[in-house]
Amino acid sequence: MSDLREKLFYEKKNGYDRIDTKERLAIEAYCRDYMAWLNVSRTEREAVANAIVQAEEAGFVPYVPGMPLKAGDRVYKSNRGKSLMLAVIGKKSLSEGSVIAGAHVDSPRLDLKQVTMYESDELCFFKTHYYGGLKKYQWVTIPLELHGVVALKSGETVDIVIGREPGEPRFVITDLLPHLAQDQMKKTMAEGITGEGLNILIGSAPYADEGKDRVKLAVMSILHDMYDITEEDFLSAELVAAPAYDVCEIGLDRSMIGGYGHDDRVCAYAELRAIFDVQEPERTCVCLLVDKEEIGSEGVTGMQSAAFECFMSDLCESQGVALRHCFENSFCLSADVTNAFDPNYPEVSEKRSESMLNYGVGVCKFTGARGKYTTSDASAEVVAYIRRLFEREGVLWQMAELGKVDQGGGGTIARFMSKRNIDTIDAGVPVLSMHAPFEVVGKLDCYMIYKGVLAAYLDK
Repeated sequence: MSDLREKLFYEKKNGYDRIDTKERLAIEAYCRDYMAWLNVSRTEREAVANAIVQAEEAGFVPYVPGMPLKAGDRVYKSNRGKSLMLAVIGKKSLSEGSVIAGAHVDSPRLDLKQVTMYESDELCFFKTHYYGGLKKYQWVTIPLELHGVVALKSGETVDIVIGREPGEPRFVITDLLPHLAQDQMKKTMAEGITGEGLNILIGSAPYADEGKDRVKLAVMSILHDMYDITEEDFLSAELVAAPAYDVCEIGLDRSMIGGYGHDDRVCAYAELRAIFDVQEPERTCVCLLVDKEEIGSEGVTGMQSAAFECFMSDLCESQGVALRHCFENSFCLSADVTNAFDPNYPEVSEKRSESMLNYGVGVCKFTGARGKYTTSDASAEVVAYIRRLFEREGVLWQMAELGKVDQGGGGTIARFMSKRNIDTIDAGVPVLSMHAPFEVVGKLDCYMIYKGVLAAYLDK
């Protein structure tokens, strides 16, 4: 009877019961590299810049429209330094489609406003506008670091990073002490800290001067000495306050990774490593690292941009192939994280359908919200293909869903890929504390999404 149950029933199994010592060692080696990359990739610009360095080391060259391409050639195109497209040309014509893996490299954060610096009661602050879906109360009283660029009127761009290196100053958003917070604590969690209240403390010592705003003057003079910028230059700046936490191992067993930006750089890194490991594939392999997913994939660097079509059109034209014929025969793995079941909050989950840490890649047939709005909802045939592919290649996986029906929901780039007539499905790493300043993932799952993307790239 037990054999019949095993044959007929679907039952998830913990991944550590299904791997051997050799694969454990491979997981550890892969995750060490991922942790090092994530630790220096705090923004989409930094993630793209670091990806380009590694891509060139792996033999990729900048794509120039019209350049001759043959099977095995490795090219990349940066979209304004904030998103990246890489391709390894396949043996088969693009008329037979391509294999695409897409992830995003932006994460929830605090952006500095354009008119950002002010002094109040002899303390100096930055005003911020939060980016993406975050819990505002999580961003107070934690160390913050500053990353980004300032574009000067001259056309020069100044890179700014403060707080990443040991010994550098960091920043913070203050909160009320419990003794004076009786009224605040009666508010809902959403109301306790407001968007306009996310003001970053950046200085307190006044300039030796008789005028007003002496603390602001002192802080601005430091920035001018460091970067030769003025307050007006903030008008054309993109500066981000990110959590100043180093990526680290979590748990006495070191089985998890904690850090900022797992959503979705854990999948972005997996795509990179996978395409680096592709040599002469049957079908052209494409890796997409895109921006703006956390705010709807808008803008010229988001997945709704025509930048992807432009890149793929150029590749298709080099082979005399119509883009529409390529797309209708292509497959896309939308590699985005999913929520991991958290036993501390079981009330929001339908446990049978939720992904769990250490059970492998979470495959989402659909995301969206409530009545499956704003989702691509992959076909049964596409799900069957993933089942077949992952089982054949030893990729541990599980089905996933984003919470109870009518409880929540979310979106990925999958719906924008499917609008292009490309068969698409979501598959990614389960995350605890998603969108928090410090997220947690399982090492086994990190490795399995890499293994899954590589399997898709190499499938014939």
